[in-house]
Amino acid sequence: MSIIQASLGKIPCDLVLKNARIFDVFSGAWFAGDIAIHQGVIAGTDLGYKGRREIDLKGRAVVPGFIDAHVHIESSCMIPGYFEQVVLPHGTTTAICDPHELANVQGRSGIEYFLKASETMKLDLQVMMSSCVPATHLETNGGGALEAAVLHELVRHPQALGLAEMMNVPGVLFEDPGIRQKLDAFKSLGRPIDGHAPLVRGKDLSAYACTGITSCHESSELAEAQEKVRKGIAVWIREGSVAKDLHTLIPLLDEYRSASVGFCTDDRNPLDISQEGHLDFMIRESLRAGVKPEVAYRAASWTVAHHYGLDKLRDGRKYRIGAIAPGYLANLVILDDVQTCAISQVFRAGVAVNELEFDTTLTADGKFANSMRASTPSAADLTGPSGQVHVMKVIPGKLITDRYVTSHDAPEVSHISVLERYGHCRKPSNAYVAGFGDLKGAIASSVGHDSHNLIVVGKNLEDMRTALAHLISVGGGFCVVKKGKIIADLPLPLGGLMSSMDSKSMIAKLRGLREASYKIGCELAEPFLQLAFLSLPVIPSLKLTDQGLVDVQKFGFIDVRAS
Repeated sequence: MSIIQASLGKIPCDLVLKNARIFDVFSGAWFAGDIAIHQGVIAGTDLGYKGRREIDLKGRAVVPGFIDAHVHIESSCMIPGYFEQVVLPHGTTTAICDPHELANVQGRSGIEYFLKASETMKLDLQVMMSSCVPATHLETNGGGALEAAVLHELVRHPQALGLAEMMNVPGVLFEDPGIRQKLDAFKSLGRPIDGHAPLVRGKDLSAYACTGITSCHESSELAEAQEKVRKGIAVWIREGSVAKDLHTLIPLLDEYRSASVGFCTDDRNPLDISQEGHLDFMIRESLRAGVKPEVAYRAASWTVAHHYGLDKLRDGRKYRIGAIAPGYLANLVILDDVQTCAISQVFRAGVAVNELEFDTTLTADGKFANSMRASTPSAADLTGPSGQVHVMKVIPGKLITDRYVTSHDAPEVSHISVLERYGHCRKPSNAYVAGFGDLKGAIASSVGHDSHNLIVVGKNLEDMRTALAHLISVGGGFCVVKKGKIIADLPLPLGGLMSSMDSKSMIAKLRGLREASYKIGCELAEPFLQLAFLSLPVIPSLKLTDQGLVDVQKFGFIDVRAS
């Protein structure tokens, strides 16, 4: 039956949520009404609608479903079918996904994996085309190079949205032909282009914005974020498992700038989601800090939807997302309490999340081939240079690192190695890091952004070797070693990034890994994702890839030994 007839009240709607207190994202006001839903779409918000099914909300508040402005599902360690089941009850009904982790491991098929999943997911997954595969020339990936022609072909998919985070800032500023071709192609299509510009300021930021890049989730300083907003770049405030920028950037959240500020998680693991929440956690923290509810709920929905021009194809027609208004998809969050973001119920396209029938093929156990092509190095291969050395200093809650020079055997310094995993048979790249604590063992991961080579940190070289050997044997993942024995692990056989393990089992594994890391003296709350970003050479200031120690400001290699 026609939604027009339902909207006019000539036929009963499929569902009417009666006596609702509705948040209007356009005016910032609340009003009383009934939410009439037909064929998954909001038919009206006036009083007096009749429905085949009616639910009396008794004055409960209703806000639009939350939209994660930037997320790597791979960093949750979950395959898409379990990711959606974890985040939907927290009110996240749409996610802007960049699959560049899996794309850097296996190329085009990594993006196609998520596009195919998006076709049957209940979560509205909008997929950005990964712009930096490989991320830089300073590391070795397994997916080869994805050029503009391939991305242009993939973006024809109905759930393909735009060009994902452009991390190669030097390539943009120096007008690298390949980078320019990607930017121009997506700009000519009128597709959104995401940025990735940590600490970029002044004329460099102006030039970066001139290319058509209109968002950035990498702001870690308030003045930096304010300048981006001023120059027309939307700021997605990030609160992941490692990068925690929310409280620094909360002053951005006011009535004027909320049109240009949204929320994203980027990298958030299921243990943190289970303990704290997803976007609902960011909303609660913002409200607790004094942000007005109207600002917080708008930033969590309409701002992001409006920025990306989000709509959803349904029954051959496109419907808008991000507001509670006629003609919009019925993605709704019902709240018991506005001020604490206490969620009573979540609706996705007019169906309560607890009534959704999920596609079981998205969670079926897969038989994944071991993608590790590395040989286990000897302990001697993991030995870095001695004497005065450059040291990476971890900053808890940040992806950026400090740097300083000290003796290689200073008490606070640990060994760190990155081993190329794609079959090129290179010796590991070795350097030094501070901030993990006095480790009595080793911690290793195959999640090493963005090329995902094996990365290990420790004081004992034999323990480091044991950790690498274990990850090579199980196809990747996380592990903790003490006195030559594996005391905790989480195998991630899909590309060394994800597991088909259900979320409950994975949470138990992640909790065990954290406890094991504490037992060997690690001082970081989330050591595994923190470790993963120490091999990412596009975030200042000092990082280690499989090819060597990178000075990010100079965008080149430096000797580990200090001159």
